[in-house]
Amino acid sequence: PVAEIAKLLNENGVKMRFGIHPVAGRMPGQLNVLLAEAGVPYDIVQEMDELNDDFPDTDVSLVIGANDTVNSAAEDDPNSIIAGMPVLRVWKSGHTIVMKRSLGVGYAAVDNPVFFKPNTSMYLGDAKKQCDALLEALKRHYNA
Repeated sequence: PVAEIAKLLNENGVKMRFGIHPVAGRMPGQLNVLLAEAGVPYDIVQEMDELNDDFPDTDVSLVIGANDTVNSAAEDDPNSIIAGMPVLRVWKSGHTIVMKRSLGVGYAAVDNPVFFKPNTSMYLGDAKKQCDALLEALKRHYNA
């Protein structure tokens, strides 16, 4: 449903892009392949370095299943074991919505402060079901 969500938003004047962390997934490039297989147009898929400076001007960031790759502790906590790790700075957008199964930690076993920021909403559960529900809600909103 992510390609349908992107298409619906773009058709209704919403600038929508996908940001990919260089080490997201089980191997480099995996998310690019998965998005291509899902039918997401490649011209709206951007690497982390292409997108990071835009987050302060972004209204909403939707994070699906990520943890360490969007963890603000990498930049804000010099004592964190992930300090200095490059991350997608989603917390700098106006609002961040995070879809995850739980509030559990990622591979680095580090809590993610982004989950508790005032501009973050957590949407816990199965990502496929959540994306399906989001698509249906957007269809209702846009009368599509």
